[in-house]
Amino acid sequence: MTACKTLKISSRRYLGSKYKLLPFIKGVVEAECTGVNIIADIFSGTGVVASAFPGKKVITNDILYSNYICNFAWFSPEPYDQEKIGEMIAGYNQLDIDEENYMTENFADTFFSRKDCSRIGFIREDIEKAYKEGRINERERAILITSLLYAMDKIANTCGHYDAYRKGASFDKTLELFLPQPPKDNNRNNRCFNKDANELVREIEADLVYIDPPYNSRQYCDTYHLLENVARWEKPKVEGVARKMDRTALKSDYCTSNAAKAFEDLVDHIHARYIILSYNNMAEKGNDRSNAKISDEDIMRILGKKGKVKIFSEDYKAFTTGKSRISDNQERLFFCQCDETPREIVQSPLNYTGGKYKLLPQILPLFPEDIGLFVDLFCGGCNVGINQKSSRAVFNDRDHRLISLYQTLQQTEEREVFSYIEKTIAHYCLSRTAEYGYDRYGCSSNSGLGKYNKEKYLQLRDDFNKKDPADKDYYLMMYVLILFSFNNQIRFNQSGEFNLPVGKRDFNSRMEKKLSKFIRRIHNMDYTFTDLDFRDFPLEELEADSFIYADPPYLITCATYNERSGWGEQDERDLLEFLDRADRRGIRFALSNVMKSKGKTNSILMDWAKENKGRYRVIHLDYDYGNSNYQTKNKGGKADEVLIVNYRPPRKKKQKK
Repeated sequence: MTACKTLKISSRRYLGSKYKLLPFIKGVVEAECTGVNIIADIFSGTGVVASAFPGKKVITNDILYSNYICNFAWFSPEPYDQEKIGEMIAGYNQLDIDEENYMTENFADTFFSRKDCSRIGFIREDIEKAYKEGRINERERAILITSLLYAMDKIANTCGHYDAYRKGASFDKTLELFLPQPPKDNNRNNRCFNKDANELVREIEADLVYIDPPYNSRQYCDTYHLLENVARWEKPKVEGVARKMDRTALKSDYCTSNAAKAFEDLVDHIHARYIILSYNNMAEKGNDRSNAKISDEDIMRILGKKGKVKIFSEDYKAFTTGKSRISDNQERLFFCQCDETPREIVQSPLNYTGGKYKLLPQILPLFPEDIGLFVDLFCGGCNVGINQKSSRAVFNDRDHRLISLYQTLQQTEEREVFSYIEKTIAHYCLSRTAEYGYDRYGCSSNSGLGKYNKEKYLQLRDDFNKKDPADKDYYLMMYVLILFSFNNQIRFNQSGEFNLPVGKRDFNSRMEKKLSKFIRRIHNMDYTFTDLDFRDFPLEELEADSFIYADPPYLITCATYNERSGWGEQDERDLLEFLDRADRRGIRFALSNVMKSKGKTNSILMDWAKENKGRYRVIHLDYDYGNSNYQTKNKGGKADEVLIVNYRPPRKKKQKK
């Protein structure tokens, strides 16, 4: 690979960059926050603040596509070939070209020389061609565009922004692309958005939301219009001396008299434990364009509705155009610890036998308050794991099909999942009561839809069983099959074929809501899905703040996962020994199980609990299963459902009168 100079995320000039303030920002986070796994930087600009939290899940967002594409380059978890990128950049740097293109036609000898405009236009077109032809992936495209934008900014004939260029200036610098070196080990759940921040906060959850909006009337789309134009590469008409494209859709309310109103709407819809707002103390120190648009009184009032607010400050040098003399400036961090609000309970989109959804009000309050990593060792339908407080979790189940389904839902945009479901239902002419009701199909809610859907369902099942699991849509098709299967469950025979008969229901409004909320939760959180046998789970990788929740198949009950000797006495003993090892390593755990059920007794579990009476606590829960045909109520007496823990559960909070 031909050697290229390299660049860092901080190599770009950018108005309001917080690079020099990173120690200040990180210091406040470390001093004031606990258990922060997910950071949302919703006015991310160059992304330097997000870069200060390596290993964490970061959510970046900026309304400018030129910033979004750079953030995608730096933070996306998608693999990339650095050698290939290096070779392409080296080739671009060796170009000796003088062709006519969009850049020369519109920008020659303005911000760049005509020759550099020709090179910029050629390079940008070549990047797009390579992407469309499949020679580079999405992240590699972003890295190359980032390299080009940084290179342009380095030689631009400006005073640091693109509101104007210096007439008569000599172009003594030529375009040279450097090689970005984004991390290859980014958190696999990082997400990058190109949206209005006020819209985004309605969709995401995070532990910490960092807000760094525009402070004054200077619109960033005016300042960086040329970089935005090249990043988007839609080749719009440009006008005026500064050769600006239409930027109407990119204007920010935070630069207008509506700033306080926009900020209040933003904060009201944030779902986070902590909020940090960067806002300087310009007030009315500068000229009208430089003055801050949101008053301190409004900031304190708006954040105060959310929780307790503290202010931290540090001196900084303000940007001016040379018309203002401003001193005693401070960058302030308004820190808000949000009042605790009940988290919405999300129900699994699968009717998984033995699921703990109805037991959540009893189980969740018994979990520790300070869980860093939650391990759902036998996740099943995920009802417990997605509703506990920690934003970082591992969902494990040895059913690889189940885990692959979850991974597919996590990696696919919600609209794509719903689009696939709708198209598949239409293709097989299955019922759609959410849209047409029961009368259209000659059925009723009481009798169900099995009679209408049976033959169509069997055709879907037959087509699915012939499908290669490596196919991109295999697991989405499996989910459609589950929607129309008996009791919305999963069952495969020894030949690996899905073999449940048709069910009574379809993709009704209730199922739509469950699936939508489930997808949003697994998209928002820092969740990992694995398909290990519990005996192979790497205990040694867990830290002291980790927590294991084990809800194994119950030895003395009957369910689909216990068919064909799915769980035996040796499995039970191995699990209890696994939990003992976790305890010896200082890892907290909670085990769901039954001591007695339908006249049967789990003597292995009872003996283990007695042997460890001084170490473990047995908490008896109040619940009878009745959510599937594999269990019957109260035959042989009430089941003794227990939660066995190796820690002291939190005290129940007193209800406010």
